[in-house]
Amino acid sequence: MTEFFGFIAAIVIGVTLGLIGGGGSILTVPSLVYLSGVQSVPATAYSLFVVGLTALVGSVAYMRQGLVSYRTAVVFGIPSLLAVFATRRFLVPAIPVELGSVAGIAVSRDLAVMLFFAALMVAASVSMIRRGRQEGADEELRFHYPMIVVEGIVVGVLTGLVGAGGGFLIIPALVLLARLPMKLAVGTSLLIIAAKSLVGFTGDLAQMDVNWNFLALFSAFAVGGILLGTWLTRFVPGHRLKPAFGWFTLAMGVYIIGRELTFHSM
Repeated sequence: MTEFFGFIAAIVIGVTLGLIGGGGSILTVPSLVYLSGVQSVPATAYSLFVVGLTALVGSVAYMRQGLVSYRTAVVFGIPSLLAVFATRRFLVPAIPVELGSVAGIAVSRDLAVMLFFAALMVAASVSMIRRGRQEGADEELRFHYPMIVVEGIVVGVLTGLVGAGGGFLIIPALVLLARLPMKLAVGTSLLIIAAKSLVGFTGDLAQMDVNWNFLALFSAFAVGGILLGTWLTRFVPGHRLKPAFGWFTLAMGVYIIGRELTFHSM
């Protein structure tokens, strides 16, 4: 039964990516771990593939509408790609399986990954709950290149550590630093997420056995979801969904922290 809900979650992941250009990976790792029974570290790798492939399909739909800024994608994406690949290839394997104990709780790499991911979810929920910047369709696009590059590196490292596509960080960067209108930011975000997530996944191929049958099926449901999500953008403004999704993300982050600490303290 949990497997069924896992595939339902995959559809929700795709719809979320299609509507707001991010947030899908926030759901992917918990869905893989709690509903599909995947271990947390492999789940971050699977998440990179699922989110990357799904975002790639979604970005094509936005490209057809002329809603992708390729210039921004290159400036932001290249440093982000390098950072996520290096993180998955060198940093993640270097983290010890057992990290010690805190307050009587044995801290393993899996526990640390899930707690870090949950903390990231809580932090991201704050930015999604807040009212977003008003879209200015007629504003001239201005690029603050150093800040965009730094943001790309930071998001790349976070992507590599927790398997998150980083859309909830990319969107504010594109709107505030590159001054992209919201819909253009969503399409550009999907292209960046697709590139760096799939590149990050290649850093894992030599280090783990991948269950391709499961991964293909889960990804197929997520791709179906993003096709539905991009279609729904014609009727539902994406920025109105962000506060509601932010509260949901906050609740899930708190739940993961409570569940993990309770389970490992027993």
